[in-house]
Amino acid sequence: MIIRSWLFVPGDSERKLEKGRGNEADALILDLEDAVSNDRQDIAREMVRDYLTANSDRSRQQLWVRINPLDTDLALPDLAAVMPGAPDGICLPKVYSAEDVNTLCNYLSALEAREGLELGSTKILCVATETAASLLTFHTYLEGVSDRLVGMTWGAEDLSAALGAMDNMNPNSGEYDDPYLMAKSLCLAACRAVDVQPVGVVYVNFRDDAGLETECLRDRKAGFIGKIAIHPAQPPIINRAFTPSDAEVDYAQRVVDMFEQNPGLGTVGLDGKMLDMPHLKQARNVLSMAEQIKAMG
Repeated sequence: MIIRSWLFVPGDSERKLEKGRGNEADALILDLEDAVSNDRQDIAREMVRDYLTANSDRSRQQLWVRINPLDTDLALPDLAAVMPGAPDGICLPKVYSAEDVNTLCNYLSALEAREGLELGSTKILCVATETAASLLTFHTYLEGVSDRLVGMTWGAEDLSAALGAMDNMNPNSGEYDDPYLMAKSLCLAACRAVDVQPVGVVYVNFRDDAGLETECLRDRKAGFIGKIAIHPAQPPIINRAFTPSDAEVDYAQRVVDMFEQNPGLGTVGLDGKMLDMPHLKQARNVLSMAEQIKAMG
């Protein structure tokens, strides 16, 4: 299943949890980390578990949980508390390397067994670039990572703090500065190398709808599929941007048809342009994405 929009929802806010279920987001990430203060951790865990249990129908919208980082003493209590609710997946923050993902996989296997859940049913989305070390360890994903990992996103806000930066933006261009563009590129490349979904970073200015749409379209053009949302108004914009238009689908189908009508040819002409195998692969990707999104209803 392609997830276009992932909306963070504070795990200790009954009002926001209730509103989240009616949101257009393809997935909610019930947050136990940054959105919850330390003195409300137990409250948030209980609320998230109850919410998961009460919303067992995930056919339209998946329910994920962002736990606290594995190198804190909060992560295991988070997992132990929420796994009775059978979340669709766990969002893992502050990752250092693929070893963290594999460690989480082991924890999930034990907890699935405890709860009588299907082994391997709980998937993982990792936030791959929130630590300085993470920029130097992307090769570890290619050396062996759990098949529970279905997506990776990158982080610019925590990364800037980890790097000791005053800001993550280039003051001249208004775009992300070099270390964050590198993080974005490495995340995308690693995702494609291990065949998991690359997910775009949050757009923090939640009042700038035009800016969000522009960044979504830029992300999609670069190869990302979907984006993290931090405000309930963002998922509809994200969903539209990551859904192929009718014109895109029609053109992709024409490309595929042209190659099928000319078997054995590695290059064909269409609308005055020469197309080869990469164009065919791109066209099939568009059609596959459109079909999966249509199946989601």
